[in-house]
Amino acid sequence: MEKFEASIAIQVLPKVEGDEELIRVVDKVIAYIKSFNLNIFVSPFETTIEGDLDTLMEIIKECQKICIREGAANVMSYVKIAYNPKMGVLSIDKKVGKHHK
Repeated sequence: MEKFEASIAIQVLPKVEGDEELIRVVDKVIAYIKSFNLNIFVSPFETTIEGDLDTLMEIIKECQKICIREGAANVMSYVKIAYNPKMGVLSIDKKVGKHHK
């Protein structure tokens, strides 16, 4: 089983008008995250990503900028970080895999 030094969960809440626009902007963020080909899990409220801490922090930063470039007046983000460079963190599959098979 692959070990990751970090796992983050990010929820972006761009300030835009209407549900369709909100979904459009969030979809741009998710597409950006997917472009890294990391292990991710998209849920209705947040996206979880596994990898090395530096890469994940860069992703978090860029997610904010994407929202603004896509027309959001501002963005609020909620981020959870699990970090254990020596032992690794529990994987997405270990946490929720049994619920999605």
